[in-house]
Amino acid sequence: MIVEHRAARPSIDPTAYVAPTAVVCGDVHVGPGARILFGAVLTAEDGRVEVGRNCVVMENALVRGRDGHPARLGADVLVGPHAHVNGCEVAAGCFIATGAALFPGARLGAGCEVRIHGVVHVNSVLAPGTVVPIGWIATGDPAQLFAPGRHEELWAVQEGLDFPGTVYGLPRDAPARERMERQVAWFAAHRDDREVS
Repeated sequence: MIVEHRAARPSIDPTAYVAPTAVVCGDVHVGPGARILFGAVLTAEDGRVEVGRNCVVMENALVRGRDGHPARLGADVLVGPHAHVNGCEVAAGCFIATGAALFPGARLGAGCEVRIHGVVHVNSVLAPGTVVPIGWIATGDPAQLFAPGRHEELWAVQEGLDFPGTVYGLPRDAPARERMERQVAWFAAHRDDREVS
């Protein structure tokens, strides 16, 4: 489904393929030879999404562009099934495995691998060629790698990256009601979406 959102229509190269059950919404640019597979969602909420040459976004993956944090996939990037790529920059040749999660402001250098269920936290920067092992968490600038179960060490780095400020524009102690009022208002823009052919 190709959807106009906030008066912006997707641009899809004629050599690209978008599966009939994929959703491409708003200011999304799909490059030559790219493949957007079944159930994938590419949505430019209020920030651009760019998919480079010969990228593959696999089944049920999400690529979301945000204000101040566009989503950019360089050439030859694979985004695995059920991966979450939210407002980050992924350089050429990266491999984002099944179930991986990349958060706003993250930047991955060329040839990085984020393996199954790996996480790259907000505002974290991976040097070219970095491998985030299965289930591990990369956080910081430059990113440090943490195995599951090392929460206290992780938090010492992660806290300063300001997840709530980056994602919600609110301080950590803001009440859930305020956070969700903003989220509901933000996503309400979809009420005016229009499917285009």
